Amino acid sequence: MDKNKMLEIQSLVRDCGQIMLNANRESILIDSKAGSANFVTEYDKKVQDALKKGLKQILPEAVFLGEEGIENTFSNKGMYLIVDPIDGTTNFIKDYHTSCISVGIINDGIKAAGVVYNPYLNEMYYAIKGEGAYLNDKRIHVSDEPLSNGIVLFGTSPYYEELNEKSFEMAFDYFKKALDIRRSGSAAIDLCSIAAGRAEVYFELRLSPWDYAAGSLIVEEAGGIVTTVEGGELCFDKTCSVLARNK
Repeated sequence: MDKNKMLEIQSLVRDCGQIMLNANRESILIDSKAGSANFVTEYDKKVQDALKKGLKQILPEAVFLGEEGIENTFSNKGMYLIVDPIDGTTNFIKDYHTSCISVGIINDGIKAAGVVYNPYLNEMYYAIKGEGAYLNDKRIHVSDEPLSNGIVLFGTSPYYEELNEKSFEMAFDYFKKALDIRRSGSAAIDLCSIAAGRAEVYFELRLSPWDYAAGSLIVEEAGGIVTTVEGGELCFDKTCSVLARNK
């Protein structure tokens, strides 16, 4: 990934963050999608449209895969932009200020670059494969604390009711072994929190590729490890579980 193109992507994502910050909260249009508490707003669509237009200008050779209204399917051949316009839509609807924009770039099946931007805190996380992970241009690293002195982040897989109970059972097991647990509502932000050394473990039993395409590379470039909960490799053509941790 060319560094100048990375700067262009960051600038585009920062501009899209303004769409979120300037949302008219008195009249947000909300639609439901498949799954419990699975929503999409007009701003998800506005951000995705702006990202698609801008990213295709920066990387015209890439195939765009966005969470809202997926038009393409993933392949291990070629370059793909795997995008979540607003990760943490329920938080966005509730004005909870824990939502972000996530752009992952996969080239021939390999994670090449990732950008995650939280406009509420003006935190721009990014990584290029082999070049380290950064927060607002400062190099970041995972924590070196053991689990007993760590914080565990988790997601509840709210769209998949059959996984809810198991998610909380796992969280309780971790709670007994760690200092405490946290639930933010944004997988991408949680992954970046692991990368920045703010927490030691993150897990969720089912996520979609746009939830982790960018954040998983940022964790790895910060020195962490990301696999499925079962210990396998993440996939980008379907949902899977995610476990991110320090070493």
